[in-house]
Amino acid sequence: MPEVVAQQVKSDVGLASALRSSTLRLSRQLRRQREPGHDLTANQLSVLGALAKHEAMTIGELASHEQVKPPSMTRIVTNMEEAGLVVRRPHPTDKRQIMVELTMRADELILANRRRRDEWLQTKLKQLTPEERDILRKAAPVLERLAATR
Repeated sequence: MPEVVAQQVKSDVGLASALRSSTLRLSRQLRRQREPGHDLTANQLSVLGALAKHEAMTIGELASHEQVKPPSMTRIVTNMEEAGLVVRRPHPTDKRQIMVELTMRADELILANRRRRDEWLQTKLKQLTPEERDILRKAAPVLERLAATR
């Protein structure tokens, strides 16, 4: 770590700034590793991730999860449905509701994207020293906890 950055992260303010900056750059790099030929928007990718984690959600649940208005989520889901990435099914207990689920095509796309990103990141990790990789192993659960808090 360059000396100036090392000095900055000694304070909580400096640490926050360094983490924000480095995680944003890493996130951009990972987004660039998406499967070629798929022009999904950031919103669509986020919906894919939410549905992969929760299996099925209503439009309202998706809108709340993604912090958008239900009409916006309806448009996103409609576009994804037209692309063959999601299907709408009746809610099992509330016939007024519709559940949104991933298709097999979406599952395959998600797996291909994850595989591609993991391979890219593994290549980058090999460029680090064993000590740096150990630091990241210890930091990973802490970063996950930070990311999970709202």
